[in-house]
Amino acid sequence: MMYLEHFGLDEPPFKITPVTDFFFSGANRGEILDALVYAISDGEGIVKISGEVGSGKTMLCRMLLDKLPTNIKAIYLANPSMSRDEMLYAICDRLQLDLEGKRISVILQTLQNHLEIMYERGERAVVLVDEAHAMPLETLEELRLLYNLQVGKHKLLQIVLFGQPELDEKLAQTNMRQLKDRIVHHFTILPLSQKFIHDYLMFRMRAAGYKGPDIFTPEAEKMIGKASQGLLRRVNILADKALLAAFVENTHAIEARHVQAALRDSEMMPMNPWANRKQVGIVGGMLLLAAIFVGVGWFLNQEGEAAAGQKGGAVAVVTAVPPVVTVAAADTPAASTTPATQAVAAGEVAISTVASVAASSPVQRPPFPQVSGVSANSRLQQRLDATQLLWNTAPRGAVSIQLFYTESVQPTRMEGFLQRANKLGVLDEIYVLPIRLQGRDAFRVLYGVYAGGKEARAAIPQLPQRYLDAFAPTLYLLDDSQSTP
Repeated sequence: MMYLEHFGLDEPPFKITPVTDFFFSGANRGEILDALVYAISDGEGIVKISGEVGSGKTMLCRMLLDKLPTNIKAIYLANPSMSRDEMLYAICDRLQLDLEGKRISVILQTLQNHLEIMYERGERAVVLVDEAHAMPLETLEELRLLYNLQVGKHKLLQIVLFGQPELDEKLAQTNMRQLKDRIVHHFTILPLSQKFIHDYLMFRMRAAGYKGPDIFTPEAEKMIGKASQGLLRRVNILADKALLAAFVENTHAIEARHVQAALRDSEMMPMNPWANRKQVGIVGGMLLLAAIFVGVGWFLNQEGEAAAGQKGGAVAVVTAVPPVVTVAAADTPAASTTPATQAVAAGEVAISTVASVAASSPVQRPPFPQVSGVSANSRLQQRLDATQLLWNTAPRGAVSIQLFYTESVQPTRMEGFLQRANKLGVLDEIYVLPIRLQGRDAFRVLYGVYAGGKEARAAIPQLPQRYLDAFAPTLYLLDDSQSTP
């Protein structure tokens, strides 16, 4: 990254990918980690950790892997969309049990025998499920059955679930009651309060090799804390872009105007997670490809390829920010085509490959309620119509990719997002599902439709790069358990 030498950094300080060297133990995160290690080492029962998108769940999971005692074998499941059988094979594979092609009864008996041998040696196994809110209900139920494996009074397998607040909704279903009753430890990762923003920013800077004085002014820190609402991913995005803005000005102090430049580039909207932190949603916003105008030839050359399609001396600074993205002037379609739907002119929508998605019959569902403020001839209404048709026609077991969901209905912002999706050539893959969130109308935005979780998970890396940068894609089940939006 071009500003590293300018600030005396060894590496980028605000990467959004989890790196354990950048784990911030403040704001009770260190205490939660210690409590998790204790709960797994000395307790019984299933453990659940919940938190919003970008709050640091995956980082905590990676830290837990590093801190567990050596006698505890950790089985990390990063792909939650597995079927029951796929999960069993994955667990056995992590335990170096070659059971490919064996009957389920044989797998379960062999697994229990192996866990009993581990217990006799003083060893234990724990399954860590990342993004557990995206795990199919059948697979979650199989986890509960695995948890029941025991020798005498001692459980042979620990279960730890990391998930977004949707996991609580899933566990609240009647058929999940037995699993929910076995959760004996529940930890919630809260957003950073304003008083920790300074400590977090400087911790990341020091961890990246910075040795100078405090670099963010109090006004800049306050602005970052307010705009990000304490969600670490958002803090990282704003801080990174503020560093770039200061670099362009050839200054070393990060002031309010640099954060304002980052906010103009991101246009993050207030989220208000403080009112109800357990049910906070990702708020709609736009990533504006606002340009930082510089007359430095070196800078333009460095960023020339990234700014393809921009005119004059403007260089588009594109940084990940949830949840809505503005695409650069690119009219070419995405590299891959999902087995999804094709839309036709004037809102007339045809499901082109639904019959091949799965052999099961579709689930008939009631029509969506009318969404106020949406023009009948708008792209948003066309995509709502396409989603209604998909909702009525998608076979049981069909899966889509959730890009984000909004906190309220904002037709103008959604229209802008859909316009940019059209420029990317992926408008026909976008579905807009009306939902109710905290008593308000809102939208869930989906991408494509696939035969199952395996196919959808494999398609995530093929999403447009802008979406991969801006969102945290998860799987959304279009099955009969989702009878209403």
